[in-house]
Amino acid sequence: MTQATAPWPTELRLSKDRRTLIVAFEDGVRHELPAEALRVMSPSAEVQGHSEAERKTVGGKRNVSIIKVDAVGNYAVRLAFDDMHDSGIYSWAFLRELGDNLESKFARYLDDLAAKGLDRDRPGVK
Repeated sequence: MTQATAPWPTELRLSKDRRTLIVAFEDGVRHELPAEALRVMSPSAEVQGHSEAERKTVGGKRNVSIIKVDAVGNYAVRLAFDDMHDSGIYSWAFLRELGDNLESKFARYLDDLAAKGLDRDRPGVK
């Protein structure tokens, strides 16, 4: 899905506990995206690197919260987390794709954590 073909969001809301970002799209699809998933799968260069070999697996984010949501033009939002990570720009297409594939992406994340000796509760990066 490209930015040009991505359905337009009709709702973007942060849950009261700041641990879920709710995104609804014009085609009726609605996703509840956990802050942990948004943080550890951040599209930032800090997490993704500039190639697959540079991609980081970030542990210890089970209880992370979103403290700020800022619009970036009319195509994305920048999320700030309570661990001070704020460099990811989350396009509508990225949020849609993450929501559509959250279960498999999160399972891969858990596998990566285990393979690298990390976990969801203790901070660490590999």
